[in-house]
Order: sequence, then structure tokens, then C-alpha cells
Amino acid sequence: MNWSIAFAPFLPIPVLIGGGIAALALLALMALRRRPGVLLRALVLALLLLGAARPELVAEDRKALPSVVALVADRSASQSLAGRPADTDAAYAALKERLARLPGIELRDIPAAATDNSDGTRLFADVGRALSDVPADRIGGVVLLTDGRVHDAPKTAAGLGFSAPVHALITGDPGEYDRRIELTSSPKFALVRSTQRLSFRLVDDGRSPSNMAVPVMVRRDGETVATVTMAPGEERSVDIAIPHAGNNIVEVVAPPLPGEISPINNTEVAVIDGVRQALRVLLVSGEPHAGERTWRNLLKSDASVDLVHFTILRPPEKQDGTPIDELSLIAFPTRELFDEKINDFDLIIFDRYEKRGVLPLLYFDNIARYVADGGALLMAAGPDPLNADSVYDSPLAPLLPAIPDGNIIEAPYKPTVTTLGARHPVTASLPGGNLDPPQWSRWFRLVETRENRGDTLMAGPDGKPLLVLSREGKGRVAMLLSDQVWLWARGFEGGGPHAELLRNVAHWLMSEPELEEEALRLSGESGRLTIERRTLKDAAAPVTVSFPDGSEQKITNLAPLGPGRFGATITAPLPGLYKATDGTLTALAHIGPANPREFRALVSTTEPMKPIAEATGGTAVRLRTTAGGPLSIPAVAMRRSASGTYWGDGWIGFKTSEAYEVAGIETVPVYLGLLAAALLLLAVGGLWWRESR
Repeated sequence: MNWSIAFAPFLPIPVLIGGGIAALALLALMALRRRPGVLLRALVLALLLLGAARPELVAEDRKALPSVVALVADRSASQSLAGRPADTDAAYAALKERLARLPGIELRDIPAAATDNSDGTRLFADVGRALSDVPADRIGGVVLLTDGRVHDAPKTAAGLGFSAPVHALITGDPGEYDRRIELTSSPKFALVRSTQRLSFRLVDDGRSPSNMAVPVMVRRDGETVATVTMAPGEERSVDIAIPHAGNNIVEVVAPPLPGEISPINNTEVAVIDGVRQALRVLLVSGEPHAGERTWRNLLKSDASVDLVHFTILRPPEKQDGTPIDELSLIAFPTRELFDEKINDFDLIIFDRYEKRGVLPLLYFDNIARYVADGGALLMAAGPDPLNADSVYDSPLAPLLPAIPDGNIIEAPYKPTVTTLGARHPVTASLPGGNLDPPQWSRWFRLVETRENRGDTLMAGPDGKPLLVLSREGKGRVAMLLSDQVWLWARGFEGGGPHAELLRNVAHWLMSEPELEEEALRLSGESGRLTIERRTLKDAAAPVTVSFPDGSEQKITNLAPLGPGRFGATITAPLPGLYKATDGTLTALAHIGPANPREFRALVSTTEPMKPIAEATGGTAVRLRTTAGGPLSIPAVAMRRSASGTYWGDGWIGFKTSEAYEVAGIETVPVYLGLLAAALLLLAVGGLWWRESR
């Protein structure tokens, strides 16, 4: 029983307070006037107020509440290395048993602490969730079984939200060591065709057995671009060319150190997003015609395209003797465009162009070299392709996948997507193209060809080639064998997907990755990795996926996703770089941040946990005190809250809770009835006797 005094007044508290103040004032006035009997009057007034307040003795039946102790086992990725899971399990089981035998303890065990590899190990977030329903005065302490690499430890004890010891028992061997690459400077974005500098440092943590210089490789998209020799602690920089738009995955790889904890952080990845500054397109129209505006409007509508457009309005055979200085036409700058600046263009388009002596054969040689070296050429055929001025009778002829045979079909037809075109990303998704007949308008002209060695994606009447794509040397060539795409743009008979078709052709010519017909792609998030294989073949070859930890998984049956598309989705449990190959193509994908916090440092240590442990009266100690030695699991004990330190040699302590719950209450009046009346009469009688003298 716990005894205390309480009051159950007959009158409201404000009335009693007012009466007390009035009595004190009256007594003070009497004392100032030196009236006799002041003390007896004070006694009478006090007994009256005490009776009105009705004091009681309160007896509480209290039940002590146990202290709540959280036992947290770190199950983060770094805790899965170098025998740490076994040490964690052994210490966890022993401590759980000892705490269960300790009186006055309520155990909150967290056998699998939730962690996020991208943001490191966050054990204190788990502690906060586990103890969120426990009053702060009942928390007896926290035990963390971890490698010490905890990334959300509060800087001060006030950040915990409770006042109790935190003990960190560190797994791992005191003699362990590890090698890692640390990126010190890495750009996130870069212009395509630019060069960016990447800086990195080689770090050996722990008692490294070697300080010798080693070769460190730098790879971009799986291809080695540099090898530098560096010693531990040294920093180097390498210039990286950015060849394409989208993700450019750069790996910095250090050779493994014999006996190190894990090689998983010997590779660091920088993902540089390539951005095109502007696509430079040269459009040369041989003469004004109905479709010329279609090309110009499409290219000018794209903010990422820098268009240079010339139309031949006055060919040489139309010379009439007018002086040059009196003409308002702009001279065609052939030398500047096709000699000095030809390599500045991403795409050259000839729209119904004929030679007519405007471009010397030397410039056609330049165009042929431009394509062979990686340039892009689009030929939009006109109605008279085999006259004496045809570009098909020039140095460009060997690059063209289809040569006109001199015949022109002048008849209505609907362009159709071929079987090959249904698998090709340029034409596979054209709206209305998968229907029979296609849901778009007719065209009325087609140039017949021979010696077709390219990929025919669209056809005209009797399956004759209409759109042909081809790879020539390092470059690409496309031929559109009709000049009537403008009918779709004008909405004739409902029109057609002219913008999608021409844009896809142009982007394929400029090697946009999304329009590659033979491609292997990887993408992943939230623990899943998606493999997609695009091909013009009927089936996809098996794909082997390499995981960040070096393990591999072979996927033999990619499921059909659509014409020319096959894919699969697998589990990707680790953050890091994934690679896939089918023997011909290779793809890379990085899941999670490029430099996961969880793997930046793997050597176990007490240092990160010491400040918070010492600030709360706890400790941070290793479970193994010597390299290869046995586990030293501490004993457990309870200590009063007044204790400043909750640990000692071979033991850890927890705060005894002073919280309780009340099981029952009894009250006993102490100033009531005859006792109160007798005391009051005695005081009044004494006062009367004093006044009657």
C-alpha cells in the first residue's frame, strides 16, 4: 500500500481560497491593533477551513510495470558478409534467453531490422517504430547487434526520445580489411559528344596486407576506355567521352584484395545522362512541291532540331542573264555545307533532289564518306529518278540499298507495314498499321526499285518496297520511295501518322537507342529487373544476367511481348550494376543509387556508435575481442535510474522502470464527525474563556 493525503472539499476551491484570504486579512488587522486572542481566533478559523476542505487518507494498491528493452538484430546487406550472420544469431539467442530470465523486463525483439540499402542501415528508425507505443519512463534500454555501420544514429541523447542506455555489440573480426573505390567527382549530366572528367580514389580500409600500386580499369557501357595504376589512398582523374544520349554507365573497377571482406565495393558506378544540345539537320529540296512544307513543318516543330533548309528555286539551266546582284535569291552555299561543315550535321535529307550541276561529284564523295564514318542520309524519291541528273548515278549509288529501275507506278494504294516492319520499332507502333486494311489514306505514286538489300518496312502495291532502311559502314541510310507523305499531313481521306513515321525514321537514322531494331535492354526498380530483347527474328536467344555480387542467372525462355519483342522479369535483391548478354548484345542497368551508402565501407567498427552509446550511459564493444577469437557475450543486469553508467567489465545494464499502475484505492476521512466537532468546540470554548476574563 502507498499512503497519501487528498482533499474532498464541501465547498468549491475558489470559495475556500477566498475564505482563507479573508481570515488572514482579519487576523492581520487584529494583530496590528494588538487585540488579544489572535492565536485562538486563528485556530478556530483554521479548524473551520480544514473541516470544509475534508482531508482524507488515500491508500493506493500499486503494481510495478516492467522495463521495456528492445533487442535489435541488424540484417542489412553489410551484415550478410564475413561470418557476421552466425555471430548475430548466436548473440541474439543468448541475449534473448538472458533477458527473458531477468525479472522486471518486457522484451521487444526485432529479429529482422528493416533496412534500405540505398540510404544505408537505419536501425534507430526501427527502434522508434518498435517503441512508439511505450511511455518514455518505461523504456529500460536498447541493444543493437550490428557491424557498427549505422547511418541514422542521433547526434545527441535528446534525439532518441527517451532516457535509457543504448548498447551496441559489434559483430565482425577486429583484423578484417577491405578495398573499395570512392568516387570524388562525377557529373550527372553531359552533352553528347562532350568529354567529362571523372575523379576517384582507391581506399584500403582496415589492416590491409598490401600497399602496392594496382591497375584500376575504367569502363563505359562495358567497354574499357582507360587503365590507370594507383596506390591505396591515391586519387586520379580520367576524361570520359559521352557518345550517346541517355544513360552512359561508367564503371571504375579495382582488382580484389586477397582475403578482403567482399569485392562488392571494388566497383563504383557513375551514371551520366547524355543530353543532345541540338540535332542539326540539313534539308535540301530539289524543287518546290506539295510535300516540301510537310518536311519543314515537322522538323521545325521539334525544339531539339536545328534545321538548315534550302530549296533549289533557280537551277543552272534556268540562267537568264540577270546579274547576280539583282537577284533576291540566296545562293546555295555548297562549299560551306558539303565540304567545311558537313560533319556538323546529324542528318542530311535529299527531298526530290536532282543533280542538275548544283553539287559537283566531289561533294557527293564527301557525303558518301560522311555516311561511311557514321553520318545519316535520307532520300525521299521524286517522280523522275532515272534522268541524266539522277543522284542514283553518282558516288552515292553504292550506299543506297535500293536502286530505281526507271518505272513509276501511278495508281492509288494504301501503304502497308510489312511482316518485317511489324517487328521494327520504326513502324511497329504506327497508329492504324496493324489493321487490314490499314486505317490511313491512300497514296498515288511509287518509284519501283531493284537490287534491294536493305530492310523493307513498308510496301506499296504488290508488296513493292516503299520504305527501306540500311546500315552502310558506320552510318545509316533510309529511302522513302514516294513523295506523297504530304497527303497524310493534309488529312486527305482522314490522313495518316506522317509525324510518327517521319520522326521515327529520322531518329533511327540518328541512332536513337529506343529505335534500335536489334537491342537488349535492362531496367529495374523496387527489387525487380526487367529484360527486354527486340529483334527482327522469330525468337530470342537465351540471356545470361550477371548480378552485382558476381553470381549469374541464365534465362532460356524469354516470353513474347509483341511482334519482335521478348522479355522477362526476375528478382534483383541487391543494388548495383547488372549485366545481361545473349552472346551478341550486352546491356547494363544500375539499380539503386550509383554509390550505395550501405556498401561504401564494410569493415566493422565501434566508432559510429560510440557517441550515442556513451551519451546514454551505454557502451559500444566488439563481440570478438581478438582476431579469430571466441564470442564474448556480456551478462545483463538491472540498475536504478539514478545510475549514470549502465555497463562494466563483461556486463551491460538496463534502467529499472519506476512506472506503475493502480490496482485499487481506499480512502479514510481524517477530520470529520465527532472528532471535528470536539476539536472545534474545544477551540471555541478556549476562545470564550479567554474573552470572559
